Amino acid sequence: MKGPFAGRRVLVTAAADGVGRVIAEAFYRAGAAVHICARTQEKLERCAAELSGITYTRADVSDAEEVGEMFADVERLYGGVDFLVNNAGVAGPTARVDKVAPEEWRRTMSTNIDGQFFCTKFAVPMMMRAGGGAIVNISSTAGLFAYPGRSPYAASKWAVIGFTKTIAAELGAFGIRANAICPGCIYGPRIEGVIAREAAARGTTAAAVRRGYVAQAALGTFISARDVADMCLYLCSPAGGRISGQAITIDGFTENCRS
Repeated sequence: MKGPFAGRRVLVTAAADGVGRVIAEAFYRAGAAVHICARTQEKLERCAAELSGITYTRADVSDAEEVGEMFADVERLYGGVDFLVNNAGVAGPTARVDKVAPEEWRRTMSTNIDGQFFCTKFAVPMMMRAGGGAIVNISSTAGLFAYPGRSPYAASKWAVIGFTKTIAAELGAFGIRANAICPGCIYGPRIEGVIAREAAARGTTAAAVRRGYVAQAALGTFISARDVADMCLYLCSPAGGRISGQAITIDGFTENCRS
């Protein structure tokens, strides 16, 4: 497939559906060779059937061994990788900090930040060998502001930004850039689940919680998965070639977050 990313290789995590699927398809339509992962085999098979030529590995990014196997597949299929989009993440529990179970905390951190570390660790030697590359880590506006009732999620997304800025400083000499995208509320079932759980915790309606979320954005709207995908393409393109170590919001301008 011809396009601005023809001849380039990209790995997108948690990309069999949702935001990751939109990101993967954007790179695919732009001509890149795309490899994806997810935890569910059936979703991966369906995605590969719909996007002919895309490849995949069933992998949980919180498991270092499975991540290693995924990168072995990438090496075998493509000889390396040019771009990594660390999209995998979970919403975590909705509860006051003293009500959060240790296993819920650990699961959220394991996927949202450990997974980004594991994937980056394996991707960097490949990018060095290729003479450079770009890493895009998906954080959140929850990584910029207080997010009462969502301490595991907020902590993990703050960690993503610190991780991103640090690896950008470490890897710039090798021609590898790293940036974080901080989306606000993205239309889709995931945010609707968050809203429903918050409504139940507060004893109010989902509609009231949704109105509160929308009212915090200057543009008065949620964003789309395509907005996130477009920023991923930009950051990996020559147009974004001098951008590194940044946490870039796509949120319709939110001054604060659920505080």
